[in-house]
Amino acid sequence: MDVATLPVRGAAQAADWATTSQDEADRNRGRELREREERIGELSRDYEKLAEDCNDGDDDACREAVTVRREMDELIESLPSDLPEDD
Repeated sequence: MDVATLPVRGAAQAADWATTSQDEADRNRGRELREREERIGELSRDYEKLAEDCNDGDDDACREAVTVRREMDELIESLPSDLPEDD
């Protein structure tokens, strides 16, 4: 290795380590979307149970159902609208 090129190669390597590749960014984005979708599924199940309890007269369940539904709506709004649908 030439001593003159050492600083340039070192800087290039440091820049490489500091940046995220497009592939990494895509993987991270996919993971984030899957986690949101999983959370929406959990909230949906919780909401259904709370709605049943609310219909049976449990006022606390009614209030909690409203909170859960708000969180679900926020997460749903944050998902891209062009996601492929599951078949």
